[in-house]
Amino acid sequence: MKDAMTLPANVTRSDQNRALTLSTIAFTACFAVWTIFSIIGVAIKEELDLSDFQFGVLVATPVLTGSLTRLILGVWTERYGGRLVFTLQMLLTALATWLLTLASTYPMYLLAALGIGLAGGSFIIGVTYVSSWYEPEMQGTALGIFGAGNVGAAVTKFLAPFVLVAFGWHAVAYVWAAALVLMAVIFYFSAKDHPKLVEDKAAGKKPISFAEQFKPLNDIRVWRFSLYYFFVFGGFVALALWLPNYLVEVYEVDLKTAGMAAAAFSLSASLFRAYGGHLSDRFGARSVMYWTFGFSLVMLFMLSYPPTQYIIETKEGPLTFATEMGLWPFVVTLFVLGFFMSLGKAAVYKHIPVYYPHHVGSVGGLVGMIGGLGGFVLPIIFGVMMDLTHIYTSCFAVLFAVVLGSLVWMHYAIGKEEKLIAAGGPERDQELAAEQRMAATAEADSRVLTDWRPEEPEFWRDTGHKIARRNLWISIPALLLAFSVWMVWSIVVAKLPSIGFDFNPSQLFWLAALPGLSGATFRIFYSFMVPIFGGRLWTTLSTASLLLPAIGMGYAVQNPDTPFIVFLILALLCGLGGGNFASSMANIAFFFPKDEKGNALALNAGLGNLGVSVMQFVVPLVITVSVFGAIGGEPQKADDGTLMWMQNAGFVWVPFIALSAAAAWFGMNDIAEAKSSFSEQAVIFKRKHNWLMCILYTGTFGSFIGYSAAFPLLARLQFPEVNALKLAFLGPLVGALSRAATGWISDKYGGARVTFWTFAGMIAAVYCVIHFVTNSDQPGAFWGFFASFLALFFLTGVGNASTFQMIPNIMGSEIPRLMPNLRGEDLMRQVERESAAIIAFTSAIAAYGAFFIPKSYGTSIELTGSPLAALWCFLVFYIVCLLLTWYYYSSRRGLLYDIERQKK
Repeated sequence: MKDAMTLPANVTRSDQNRALTLSTIAFTACFAVWTIFSIIGVAIKEELDLSDFQFGVLVATPVLTGSLTRLILGVWTERYGGRLVFTLQMLLTALATWLLTLASTYPMYLLAALGIGLAGGSFIIGVTYVSSWYEPEMQGTALGIFGAGNVGAAVTKFLAPFVLVAFGWHAVAYVWAAALVLMAVIFYFSAKDHPKLVEDKAAGKKPISFAEQFKPLNDIRVWRFSLYYFFVFGGFVALALWLPNYLVEVYEVDLKTAGMAAAAFSLSASLFRAYGGHLSDRFGARSVMYWTFGFSLVMLFMLSYPPTQYIIETKEGPLTFATEMGLWPFVVTLFVLGFFMSLGKAAVYKHIPVYYPHHVGSVGGLVGMIGGLGGFVLPIIFGVMMDLTHIYTSCFAVLFAVVLGSLVWMHYAIGKEEKLIAAGGPERDQELAAEQRMAATAEADSRVLTDWRPEEPEFWRDTGHKIARRNLWISIPALLLAFSVWMVWSIVVAKLPSIGFDFNPSQLFWLAALPGLSGATFRIFYSFMVPIFGGRLWTTLSTASLLLPAIGMGYAVQNPDTPFIVFLILALLCGLGGGNFASSMANIAFFFPKDEKGNALALNAGLGNLGVSVMQFVVPLVITVSVFGAIGGEPQKADDGTLMWMQNAGFVWVPFIALSAAAAWFGMNDIAEAKSSFSEQAVIFKRKHNWLMCILYTGTFGSFIGYSAAFPLLARLQFPEVNALKLAFLGPLVGALSRAATGWISDKYGGARVTFWTFAGMIAAVYCVIHFVTNSDQPGAFWGFFASFLALFFLTGVGNASTFQMIPNIMGSEIPRLMPNLRGEDLMRQVERESAAIIAFTSAIAAYGAFFIPKSYGTSIELTGSPLAALWCFLVFYIVCLLLTWYYYSSRRGLLYDIERQKK
């Protein structure tokens, strides 16, 4: 870092703490005053009978002054010091706040509001003052802590309504003005000027000219940072001002309740700024901005969707239903939005000292000014949009457009700057590249493994094993949640009729089957995503995508009038969980050496498959209690009079999904050599053994996931006198644990031999199931039926592990024959690439079992009145799988015969 950024020797940690503490408290007091109109403005609106547009102008006017003054206040702070400038700014703001009580007309209120806006200029004073005391690697955290002074908005929303109700809005202005005067006095007598400023004054050194300070403003990147801040800060201020009135009018709550609810957003959008600074120091501001914009888009889409009534024309006439977000879901969504805006505010100001170490005041002032102007312009736009559209949620649609534009510009600019760095160029471009390298140092991504040699014993023992295990243990819970969401309909469909949903058995089997259909289809695409995008990014995105069906289901099941088409869409979206398996297995396959790959994949898949059992155990419990209180919605009354919270079947996974996605992003790695294009992976479509393994894996995993999806409903229909739902989780549990526990057997004795005997056992088990279904009226028939299915689940788990163990050995034999020109590392890399792609693709094809098995049961029952026809088809299919395994792999002429006997 440049010399100007190094700390003088006489700056102590105590000096740093003093500057940060005093500045943060002063900024909190200023921010409380700056947002005072969010509360007293409601009373003034009633007093003057203002329109929405006039109210928007009133609450936004202080933001205008606070924004426009930031540029000059930042420069003055660099020239004259934060102690003097901060004190004068607070005293002038306190005077304007007191004068507000003398106003009686709308123009007078606007004039007073301009003076109160000086409070907003405190931000750039504090940023310039605090950053000068801290070393570069700590500036993100320090400025994040300082920026948490935004919590002043929450202070106003918590306290001002009580003062207003008890003593009137004039009392609020008096108290806030007095508090600001007190803070100004404390700051002046307690704060210190920076030692370098004192030395420069003593030496008679002239300050940097205004022209030099404003020079960086010609850089387009400064304006890009300004747009980011226009949303994360300007949007925050705009919503902080707009929300109390919004809540009063939309949800018809009183002002105190509205203030409390709006304060939850302000707290979230303020307190976590310190955490955002820490994350920016550790992982880079750029990464934090991607998270901010990505999650903000999701939250704003949900918030901007207005209450809507749908009319769908069906053959039986119009089908009508409505969507609307309740008060508590609205508050929770706002809280999450505020959290990511808070992280973004810290990330923007982490960029500035890194890129512009000599111009923090001017650059930070401009960025702060544009951001603050967002707080002025946006409420006015909100009011205009409300007057034009009469749609309350139009304010969130405006913010959605701003975020989308910011994300696109950021992504495009980053790509362009990285090309400049790589290409070099003229002097100006080299200077840009130097600054970019400086920023890149702060954002260095240690998550990409450029040197990965798991087949070398020494590397594996000293380095590789620990990294691979960490990625595996992060992958497992993510995959477990994916399976839980994927198969959740297997329990929900069995309960829907009892809470008023009039769906026939065929429709219920469709709901149980569709996640399997979409999950299998998603797997085809997911199979190739890890080498293209990297395992870390793709695991994060694919895990986070599970929030859509989980939240959607939670809302849909609360209303018996929800159309069947909505349930079909949600069932299809649950297939996102099924798709995760293909990418997860392909990703983990890259981390482990061939000798440990079978066990690692068995653990990942087996404990991931456990999600089905976890879901079938957890969901019947959580739907009987109000886990989320008022936020979770009202219960539904079942046929027997008991209360059920069916929405918990979806909502219960939401917090765990969010945590798992965060763990994947911050804890997993990408392997540089594992990257490859789709065309490089598509060679597997020419491999005969790819298609043979698709058939065998459909026999094992396809059976496991299909039986998991269909068993609860099948048992309920065949043995209605037995409460099979309490036992349903045991089948997937046995199958998942057997997969995780038996991977070592295939590593030791060979996957082909284990697969052969697995299919032999499955043939016998299906025959037993057929026997007990045929004699379902006999004593003990259910327990024989149940035991036979447990045996099937156990055998599918063993077969799941053994088939995947076969694939690397098959390709290890085939690739040297098919590509004789490859040698050494190139040969090993090709084997790894094709093995991972085949593992992923076979899992995609096999997942169709989750659709075909439930649908086969439903079709068989619909046509014959019994599931026996479907069971006989399954038995014949297992005979085919047994013969294929023997002929191609385990017999004396088989491809793996010699390899597996050498293992033994």
